[in-house]
Amino acid sequence: MKRPLILITNDDGIYAPGLKALIAAVKALGDVLVVAPDGPRSAQSNALTVTVPLRSKKLSEEPGVAIWQCNGTPTDCIKMGIRKIADRWPDIVLSGINHGRNTSVSVIYSGTMGAALEGCVDDIPSIGISHCDFRPDADFTIAGKIAHEITAKVLKEGLPRYTCLNVNVPDTNEIKGIRISRQAAGHWEEVLDQRQDPTGRNYYWLGGEFVDHEPDAEDTDEWAVQNGYVSITPVQLDMTNYKFMSHLKDWNIKI
Repeated sequence: MKRPLILITNDDGIYAPGLKALIAAVKALGDVLVVAPDGPRSAQSNALTVTVPLRSKKLSEEPGVAIWQCNGTPTDCIKMGIRKIADRWPDIVLSGINHGRNTSVSVIYSGTMGAALEGCVDDIPSIGISHCDFRPDADFTIAGKIAHEITAKVLKEGLPRYTCLNVNVPDTNEIKGIRISRQAAGHWEEVLDQRQDPTGRNYYWLGGEFVDHEPDAEDTDEWAVQNGYVSITPVQLDMTNYKFMSHLKDWNIKI
């Protein structure tokens, strides 16, 4: 019997330390195929490349681990990995380990989670893994150990169809435990820093700070990581607001 095929990507790029940590953490669990962007692609969500050709290149191969780079987005990388590079259907998709958290509303912007959701589209058990440490010298050791344990569990148990896991590891060496969490309500308070180029034309850098709308809600992903817990949130493709459907029907909209 062949070992499970583990397809890995990220949004921090092929040379990111979080990607290297993830490969090292899970390569004992199966054959690893890495298809990752050739540079940083943060905040790409589910973006696809449709205006320029996609290209891929094998960087290295050793027993059990093959590493490819792609000029596209994280979602492109999953598509390329499944349909053009892998020699068989992947058993699991892993995305990460992201350098920084992907909690609350960040899920909709995250290239890390965009890739995990793309795995869901093809009904492949998928996990997005993030480490809540933005420092350049972040240590991914603990996040790697957690990634190994959760990957092993998903390979054994599977996941519901069209559902992936969003895992966020807190920035602490003293993990208190694991919380099964929901997404916190929140938003990014954006700042567009206006500057001028040498010709006098304006340009902008987007930045901002996250605002948690329910900081005391102990069942959220934000509360979990802020209080030293690993947060695991099941995320699904179906974004329908079922509770609102009946009320919407009462509007009796006519054409």
